[in-house]
Amino acid sequence: MIEYIVPTNIDDRILSRAANAMRQGGLIAHPTDTSWHISCASSSSAGIAKLKTLKDGARRYLFTLFASEISQVSHIAEITNPQYKIIHRLTPGPYVFILEALRKMEKLTGMKRREVGIRIPDDPVSIALIEALGEPMFSTTAAHAMEDQGWWDSEFAEENLFEMGWELETISGIDMILDGGDPLSKTLTTVLDLRGNDVAVIRHGLGPYEG
Repeated sequence: MIEYIVPTNIDDRILSRAANAMRQGGLIAHPTDTSWHISCASSSSAGIAKLKTLKDGARRYLFTLFASEISQVSHIAEITNPQYKIIHRLTPGPYVFILEALRKMEKLTGMKRREVGIRIPDDPVSIALIEALGEPMFSTTAAHAMEDQGWWDSEFAEENLFEMGWELETISGIDMILDGGDPLSKTLTTVLDLRGNDVAVIRHGLGPYEG
């Protein structure tokens, strides 16, 4: 179901329906500051299961945790002071930061992985959804090939992304599409691995990074 919105002034009733759907395990497709994403409530095991289904069980894929501020990440990932400074300097913006996940992450997702991607986007729709939901969201990039791909895979190219919201109706399992009506650029985030002594650029995307 498509709900047409004004991204900078979303109808509260639409936001409430979207948030309630996510609390009940639903998936919401929405624009971001890069490309279209599909998200669920981070506390919803049913929503996470549906998101994993879109990624063919997500054997290699790591979902990104969308948050509106760094403090929302502390229950999911370990953040050192140097890592905090980097994230604070680059956010909000088109970046995903790979961090060491706490054991709670494994329990939440049912995936035996000790890494998690963190993103604090710079777009009004994602932030409005997080605020209406009252918690961060697990999210994946919407693409024509919704199979088991990691965010660093070269096959996960920009040409596989969607431009218009109505195109996402071809993806089964989505409960609502929030569509501003305008085409969205087919761009990807810059992915930075912060787990080592030095920052490793896993993927160059929209966000610039020079170290």
